[in-house]
Amino acid sequence: MAAVHCIKLFTFLIFLSINISLSHCKSQLFSLNEENWDAMLSGEWMVEFYAPWCPACKAMQSVWEEFSGWSKDLNIKVGQVDVTQSPGLSGRFMVTALPTIFHVLNGEFRQYKGSREKDSFISFIEEDKWKAIEPIPGWKSPSSFQMSIVSYFFKMSQLLRAVHTRLMEDYGLPTWGSYLIFAIATIFVGALLGLLFSQVAVCTIDLLSPPKAVPPSSLKQSQKAKGSDDESEDDLVEEDLVDENTQDSNTARKRKARKAD
Repeated sequence: MAAVHCIKLFTFLIFLSINISLSHCKSQLFSLNEENWDAMLSGEWMVEFYAPWCPACKAMQSVWEEFSGWSKDLNIKVGQVDVTQSPGLSGRFMVTALPTIFHVLNGEFRQYKGSREKDSFISFIEEDKWKAIEPIPGWKSPSSFQMSIVSYFFKMSQLLRAVHTRLMEDYGLPTWGSYLIFAIATIFVGALLGLLFSQVAVCTIDLLSPPKAVPPSSLKQSQKAKGSDDESEDDLVEEDLVDENTQDSNTARKRKARKAD
């Protein structure tokens, strides 16, 4: 009887260990992109940036999925970002090599640079090894305004690359032809933006320092002063004319007197 109980207990323990192993092996990965990436700003996360064509990313994929199976035990969330589908995030996080792993705790970012093994990932969380890493400074933080602008530039570069590839592959344009189109478009857009910004600057200056209105009394005085100036100028002209006439008459009289002599 005791032997039967021992066999049942042993079978139960084996079954329990298998279930625990299977639950740990089951992937708990969160797929993050440009639409839901801000989910990592709350709670504790480990996030991998990868690309499907990257050999190192392919080699680490099974390890990362196995590590995600321990996320509930570690009380964290494990995510992945495909940089080919979310180029803006690669710019926001300044990802220059693949795979790149970040530890995120309540919006504070640290880059993981340890071994790419499951046990290393687990000990990094369990033993709070992330505390020994300096967080990314605020001005470079992925959640900052300036890094948002960088992400838009990365998305624009990917869009321009796609247009360049399509012009060459679908329309058969040579490389120099595609570059010529981009150059003309750049000049046109630059001129348009320059005109727009100049108008905005003029309007802004007018709003900040509008021209002063001239009071009616000052306007009347200026008109009177102008009228008096005009009258004085007319008087001077008349005087000049009178002087010239008198000079001419005197000259004529002198000539007549000489002829008489």
